[in-house]
Amino acid sequence: MSLQPTVPRFLGTARAGGLGLPVLRPGPAGPARALLSRALPPRSPPPLLPSFAPRAAPADLVLRNGKVVTMDSTNATGQAVAITGDRITAAGPAGSIERPAGARVVNLGSLTLMPGMIEGHGHMLLHPYNETSWDDQVLKEPLGLRIARAVVAARTTLMAGITTERDLGTEGAGYADVGLRDAIRQGIIPGPRMLVATRAIVAQGSYGPKGAPERDLAFGAEAAGGVDDLTRVVRDQIGRGADWVKIYGDYRWGPHGETEPTFTQEEMNLIVQIASSARRPVSVHAYSA
Repeated sequence: MSLQPTVPRFLGTARAGGLGLPVLRPGPAGPARALLSRALPPRSPPPLLPSFAPRAAPADLVLRNGKVVTMDSTNATGQAVAITGDRITAAGPAGSIERPAGARVVNLGSLTLMPGMIEGHGHMLLHPYNETSWDDQVLKEPLGLRIARAVVAARTTLMAGITTERDLGTEGAGYADVGLRDAIRQGIIPGPRMLVATRAIVAQGSYGPKGAPERDLAFGAEAAGGVDDLTRVVRDQIGRGADWVKIYGDYRWGPHGETEPTFTQEEMNLIVQIASSARRPVSVHAYSA
């Protein structure tokens, strides 16, 4: 899960809004801010209040003479990467990459470039359980506090080299992930591209938090069951901004807390059928599979 990772050797990304190219520094690393300032163009501090003027296009950039992780068995040396606007437009041996007119050239020296990483299962709206238990985060933390933490976590995730995150449920924070995703897309806050699942879907009675049976507590996901209810919930979450549909195919709700299936096969088939009709993929929490 993306719970504010710490990667001290990470230097930065070539473009937060583009394809994202993490920059790594071998050996002991100093403060990330100092390292970033040495490798990338200076950035003006953000304004205290949002600006409604059109954002200026990022300056063109060429990163030269670094190592590049090629995703096979070798790391290529003496490479260059050209960035035009917010897109990587060329990569290869330094001598073969033309410098766009007016582009700034940065000599990377001993630094290493690698493709942006993809986080396949994250929860931006959670933070480590050794800070606050899951129950207390869901039941006691104000939504505004959780969103503020998520804004920080989004930036930390990006600066750890993760440029795409599939966020599989807000765990009681409603549709806050939709706003977080859109704020990143619009350049309001830094963060990875986010694919969000909003509230996620659980079988009635299977998920937490749980307390006295006569009390209706806030759930960490949206409960549903049966043809009509599941049809409504899947379509509703998609309509409210879900990129993925997340369901809990099993959970710890056996007689003694064992992990047991939740939805029937027919119910899961229905969920996939409805989601597919809207071209949304389905992710299934399944420990017992």
